[in-house]
Amino acid sequence: MHVTLRTAVAQPPAQVMAGFTRDLFVALAPPFPRLRVLRFDGCRTGDRVEIELSTLVARLPWTSLIVDDGQLPDGTRFFVDEGQRLPPPLRYWRHRHLIQPGPSGGSIIVDALEYRTASPLLDALLYPAMWAQFAWRKPIYRRWFGKR
Repeated sequence: MHVTLRTAVAQPPAQVMAGFTRDLFVALAPPFPRLRVLRFDGCRTGDRVEIELSTLVARLPWTSLIVDDGQLPDGTRFFVDEGQRLPPPLRYWRHRHLIQPGPSGGSIIVDALEYRTASPLLDALLYPAMWAQFAWRKPIYRRWFGKR
């Protein structure tokens, strides 16, 4: 299943990319499930992010690996994280972070997410929650990087 959200911000791609720090990662976390960062290496190829999600009944580990990062010819900056250890019911996770040049020197932050469970039906049922988790980020991005 695919989820894609776009957010226009005032800062240029290089500044936005540099702003993807542990502090921003923590700020982007929605209120539920609660997130605890165990490790955050950064957003470059080979970096790892390890978190623990606290639900009402369990603490669930999640580990992602940054599998690619760089800059495209059009000035788009990017990094891609893939889930290595995922909480149930997820079986696959790939999140492309694109920071595209926008109008008037700003950027468009694109969260392009692909996830899978064991069932296409469950994938579809999870879609509203996944969309909401990433829609939560839009006002936070605007606070960190300025409104367009």
